[in-house]
Amino acid sequence: MLNEQDIQLLRAQFPILNRQVYDRPLIYLDNAASSLKLTAVWQAEEQLARDYYGNIHRGAHFMADKATAEFENTRTSVRNFINAQSDSEIIFTKGSTESINLVAYSFGEAFVSAGDEIVVSEMEHHANIVPWQLMATRKGAAIRVLPFDDSGRLMTEQLDALLTPRTRLIAVAHVSNTLGTVNPIADIISMAHRRNVRVLVDGAQMIAHKPVDVQALDADFYVFSGHKMYGPNGVGILYGKKELLEQMPPYQGGGEMIEQVSFANTTFNRLPYKFEAGTPNISGTIALGEAVKFLMSPQRQAWLAHENTLLTYATKKLSEISGLRIYGQQPEKAGVISFNIDGVHPYDLAVLLDKMGVATRSGRLCADPVMTHFGVTAMLRISFALYNTRSEIDSFIEILRKVREML
Repeated sequence: MLNEQDIQLLRAQFPILNRQVYDRPLIYLDNAASSLKLTAVWQAEEQLARDYYGNIHRGAHFMADKATAEFENTRTSVRNFINAQSDSEIIFTKGSTESINLVAYSFGEAFVSAGDEIVVSEMEHHANIVPWQLMATRKGAAIRVLPFDDSGRLMTEQLDALLTPRTRLIAVAHVSNTLGTVNPIADIISMAHRRNVRVLVDGAQMIAHKPVDVQALDADFYVFSGHKMYGPNGVGILYGKKELLEQMPPYQGGGEMIEQVSFANTTFNRLPYKFEAGTPNISGTIALGEAVKFLMSPQRQAWLAHENTLLTYATKKLSEISGLRIYGQQPEKAGVISFNIDGVHPYDLAVLLDKMGVATRSGRLCADPVMTHFGVTAMLRISFALYNTRSEIDSFIEILRKVREML
């Protein structure tokens, strides 16, 4: 467990936590949307701009060579972080959304035909629903839905019946961005592979909070974003098994993704560059390496235990408020709590909480099917990171009670 000194040392690496909002100390509880940036991350971006900026994989000069080396070092760091087999299985994208769109398009072109099926869970973020709908419309395929129950448990006992000889892929979140449920991904993948079905895992809400080993999971695709793991925005990761990526056509055309171009014929670059058309987010990708290094700290297990303690403590405190309903009550959860209070609109709550220095998220949380499941129009969500504290939760609860009285 972390002691007070450990927590303060952690918080010192996120100096934005020292600022005030409306003359009140900032309490940042919107980490599921975007975590705060580690000092080493924005310093890495600044250093590139100041000391060695050059376009990667192209220039024949010192700065381009230096930038290329640092960019590829991040690829190796990510491979080690998630235990991929090869650097060629790590594709840099703009974020989880683009990673999913890449697979939906390219996997769809290679492996999906009219009449085929894609299984998507009911608790998905829109980014793991809409790309599959677009692909299904384009290819004449169908979307089938794996439901969850009112406690937030994915009903995996129904999965086997959903899988047919026409099922090509399952798209599922490792952690729900709304319910906080940690889904049994290894079991889902094992069940799918017995039926020769591929699995894409949206790891955006998992990657900063629990260790991920893509080989142990046997995931076919795994996606996540830098801005949810104390890193830069505008950069994300697609992990894919090499044998699948090699069979998939490019997602975009342009520089870097080609081997040779002529008007008679174009040949494509080897992995991973086949899927990295154009100049990427060079500074963001290099800075992502600092976030990965941070999360590979020997202290990570203690950080995770601290986050779990915060989740348990906040859940207990919220449960003591009459008329408050928490959505997602599974024992295996990440640090996300979504709730409503009888008679109070979550947007009104969020606005008043903000005026008292508390950053939360309200609305449909990019998860309309979850709202429909519970028959609500919106929820208020708080979400934790390793730099949050019990005293912040106490302050939040006190402010929440005051706000409720005001409304």
